[in-house]
Amino acid sequence: MSGVARGTVILQSEADGGYVATVPVLHGCVSQGDPRLEVLKKIEEAVEVYLEDVKDAGEPIPVEYDRENVEVTASFS
Repeated sequence: MSGVARGTVILQSEADGGYVATVPVLHGCVSQGDPRLEVLKKIEEAVEVYLEDVKDAGEPIPVEYDRENVEVTASFS
């Protein structure tokens, strides 16, 4: 079985430099790197390995449903 998987990747910059990328629907699928393009390549590779492991274990491929990006503004003192 082969295919293409699409999902959300959260890319966060680190205070000390570099980035951390996570894939919320794939629990524990995380990568880090610097520069930004490197971490994006690494997380793509991590997703491929993750999905291959899921397939080999005979488990269903996780599917992302109804994700919505919402921007909020909060006041604090």
